Amino acid sequence: MEDIQIKSELIEQLIEISKDAGKAILEVYNSNFGHQIKEDLSPLTKADTLSNSIICERLKVITPYIPILSEENSDIPFNIRSSWEQYWLVDPLDGTKEFIKKNGEFTVNIALIENNTPIFGIIHLPVTNETYWGSSTKGSFYMKGNNQKTKLCVEKKIRSQVRIVASRSHPSKMLDTLLEEIGEYKIITKGSSLKFCLIAKGQADIYPRLGPTSEWDIAAGHAIVKFAGGSLLTIDRKSMQYNLTENNLNPYFVVASREDIALNAISLIT
Repeated sequence: MEDIQIKSELIEQLIEISKDAGKAILEVYNSNFGHQIKEDLSPLTKADTLSNSIICERLKVITPYIPILSEENSDIPFNIRSSWEQYWLVDPLDGTKEFIKKNGEFTVNIALIENNTPIFGIIHLPVTNETYWGSSTKGSFYMKGNNQKTKLCVEKKIRSQVRIVASRSHPSKMLDTLLEEIGEYKIITKGSSLKFCLIAKGQADIYPRLGPTSEWDIAAGHAIVKFAGGSLLTIDRKSMQYNLTENNLNPYFVVASREDIALNAISLIT
């Protein structure tokens, strides 16, 4: 089943879907848009809803047998979705705060989850027209525009200066504690799921997320890093799993180019 779902033809369709969603997002981005505040106090724009509609409608066409859980359609009862063996997990506009700030650091995220684990993920950057994707059968790749795709691989070498990628909009006291213990480091701040992309591309070594996130925020990035040879562990030193809780919230976690780097960071935190 897994091999059928993530074959090359499907990946090409998903790239096009993410790009089309990105074009709709850019139309709003380049206009005089406003935003609302949702019940969880996160912002919502017309771009979120437009992108969500495009992605969900197209996924239903190409894979009508696979259910969809999206940030903007997340009110599916847990007793229903907990029985899903396979489903799409979508964040139609990750980094809405960055979108509102107009700094360009927002993405489209689509992941395919099987047995509570991501087997495919795609991240598209509308402003720069860059696309990252990773699958359990083919590995992880990067493409700028319509240029030739490039295979992604994390940086496995240990550096004297650790490159730590951190959230632009979500500071953390636990991160400050880690930085005090970690020695020589360089901080790279990025919004949205771009932090995962930097690690998958070998441009960062570690991303400690010591604050709240939802499953749709990280699943696509998790897949891309994992299939580029990296690691994502919860601070309980476990593999991240999805669709196990009613509230869709993730435990704190560390993403790294190597599992031993992640484990060392976790030991410094805990």
